Amino acid sequence: MSDPVPNRIHAVPVRRPGRWVSAGVVLVLAAMFVHGLVTNANYRWDVVWLYLRDTRVIQGVGWTLLLTFLSMLIAVILAVTLAIMRRSDNPVLRGVAWFYIWVFRGTPVYTQLVFWGLLSVLYPRLSVGVPFGPELFSFDTADVITAFYAAVLGLALNEAAYLAEIVRAGLGSVDPGQAEAAKALGMKDGLTLRRIVLPQAMRVIVPPTGNETISMLKTTSLVLAVPFTLDLTFATDAIANRIFLPIPLLLVAAIWYLAITSVLMVGQHYVEQYYGRGTAGGGGGRGGRGGPGGRGGRRARRLSRQAAIAGAGTTKDDPFLEVTP
Repeated sequence: MSDPVPNRIHAVPVRRPGRWVSAGVVLVLAAMFVHGLVTNANYRWDVVWLYLRDTRVIQGVGWTLLLTFLSMLIAVILAVTLAIMRRSDNPVLRGVAWFYIWVFRGTPVYTQLVFWGLLSVLYPRLSVGVPFGPELFSFDTADVITAFYAAVLGLALNEAAYLAEIVRAGLGSVDPGQAEAAKALGMKDGLTLRRIVLPQAMRVIVPPTGNETISMLKTTSLVLAVPFTLDLTFATDAIANRIFLPIPLLLVAAIWYLAITSVLMVGQHYVEQYYGRGTAGGGGGRGGRGGPGGRGGRRARRLSRQAAIAGAGTTKDDPFLEVTP
């Protein structure tokens, strides 16, 4: 039977043997890894399952989440303040912000946590009063700044230095014309920052902030330097030292960290999707021609707005009718 279409081109898909070879290698390595996990008795999965639900481990998870939440909350507030100071016209504010970021980014977080843990040794008593004058009131440092508060303080102050640069980059990504237009409308600087600049900067700020939150979750394992002894890592280490089985308890901690990180990653995805609306690639990552963020979606929205304007009856069918001879 002859082809009804003369000189038809019979396209042949491009063969990519490299994909099949790489997929085969990955499957073999994954099978070997799973086989080693299942058959190696040294992992002691029975111990892992037993202590995965242990009360002390669950309490450690709770303390770890509390440390992460409070530290990030304080760090975000301080980071926004530092970023605004870095962009200020006042050289004193810029200098203070730069010095803070230089110090806390230039020293290891473990060293900072040790320092905050020894704060009561360095300053046994803290007081508030007139410099070189009378004291209004004083208190023992160890009674106020406990190990938990010292851990939160150390983590938050260190993280704020990194977040400040992220916020500053986000604020710098907004077109300066936005702030100029808001100023032309009579908006104050603070209102412009809250209503115009920050909402647009969130598209740039949110992704690295989500990464920093996940990093903070794992950094809480260093609070033993304070020392704070109720977090997840210390709880599993204490059990491992008591039963002389470190590997199963390391797996317990790793599983809990992976579970919490997975939840945080899902939340980060939806927050990024929310603040990415109206941008190329935003709104769920569909930036093609037919997607909501693509060319077809933009054309459909433009036509629907034109139809709504026409249906409102506020414009003439031919706006040039009165001036056309």
